[in-house]
Amino acid sequence: MPEHPTAMASAATAAPAVSTISTRSVDPADRVELWEDYNRRALVGLTCSPYSEQGLLARQTNFRLGGLRLAEITGNEHVIERAAKTCRALPKDSVFASLLVSGRGVFFHGDGCLTPAEGDLVLYDTRRSYLFGFPCAMRQLLVDIPREVFTENCAAGGVPTPLLFGRRSAGEGPLVSALRSVLADFTARGGTGEPDATAATVLDLVRSLAASRLGDGAATAGRASRLAVAEDYIGRHLSDPALSAGRVAEAVGVSARQLSRIFEPSGVSPARRILELRLARAREQLADDGSRRLTVAEIAHRWGFASQAHFTRVFGDRFGHTPGAIRPGR
Repeated sequence: MPEHPTAMASAATAAPAVSTISTRSVDPADRVELWEDYNRRALVGLTCSPYSEQGLLARQTNFRLGGLRLAEITGNEHVIERAAKTCRALPKDSVFASLLVSGRGVFFHGDGCLTPAEGDLVLYDTRRSYLFGFPCAMRQLLVDIPREVFTENCAAGGVPTPLLFGRRSAGEGPLVSALRSVLADFTARGGTGEPDATAATVLDLVRSLAASRLGDGAATAGRASRLAVAEDYIGRHLSDPALSAGRVAEAVGVSARQLSRIFEPSGVSPARRILELRLARAREQLADDGSRRLTVAEIAHRWGFASQAHFTRVFGDRFGHTPGAIRPGR
């Protein structure tokens, strides 16, 4: 089928995204065929069945991520299936790491059924048949890891059966949450970050998650994983005045000295990283017209500063002017 003129961006453009597709501008009768054709060429061969009276309303953006691919996918109620005959006709030798950012899903495979919820991760081999259903609006971040890359960097034996990693698990949750933050940050930047470094972090996080499930329980998280977990923990607790390097070290499961070593290549200490992020968030809110009714003291408190005086001093040291200088309407 010919490409819809407004549905797809050429892979030859200079944009970091390899390609983007949306079915919204397409005649409802053509949406499924367009979606299946696009996925066959950009991601994986599959069949799609929408379950909404509106038809399939979906969007996908694919990014290069070092030697990996990353797809950001949103859609309404639908099911995608990669049947055994599709696996034979359209072979794909990858491991997919599918992180459900919003919505919920049902993942059927040869050995059973998984029910990922918002924030969960499903890891599976595209050489084996599966069905992935979404009963409500959804968004996922899907990493396409070539199987040889996966076996070299994550698990030598591959993924014999699909695995579900829950964000609420005490052991897996911090790693899944960190993976979500790393991928979401990369897509939010339009793929203009550091793809090779991001890919290395993604592989290390996936390896850390898969280790205990695939026979390598003694494996420990690498520096990239620990840094990602630390950064994610800091980002989610910036408003807590009690946040400290010690708290971060405890969350990551290392000593304060080890945490400092983990941050060393970044050029800042954990404490300095906390301060810089707090200042950046506070500066954004100070300049936001929607926050004009909040006082400087209230904004400082929202981002974990114990006093306005301390906030004003460190803000001036960092940006060279007072917090009030960037307030809307001045």
